[in-house]
Amino acid sequence: VQLQASGGGLVQPGGSLRLSCAASARTVSGFAVGWFRQAPGKEREFVASVDWRGGSTVYATSVKGRFTVSRDNAKNTVWLQMNGLEPEDTAVYFCARSFYVETTTSKTQYRYWGRGTQVTVSS
Repeated sequence: VQLQASGGGLVQPGGSLRLSCAASARTVSGFAVGWFRQAPGKEREFVASVDWRGGSTVYATSVKGRFTVSRDNAKNTVWLQMNGLEPEDTAVYFCARSFYVETTTSKTQYRYWGRGTQVTVSS
């Protein structure tokens, strides 16, 4: 099982980025997928999760209303649309596949982790 996050970069405050999480073969279908982030010197924290069908989502309070998670199982891809970016959003962003079909916020409930993508929000 391999997941690869991409789409990160440098953006000004208030800007937008769209992260993609691409999976190899039959990897994410049938399972919830989550996004996490880790800033320097801080623990990895939950950002968003989408259930196996894409019909249910959950967000961290800090990103609710600004970020949107979605998926296309036919393409084995999950996206994280990030709008209204703030300097506090600066981190390496990771996608991960859950053990479960429903959304979950705990990183201990995710089994497979992809390589992260750097998001830097700065003027």
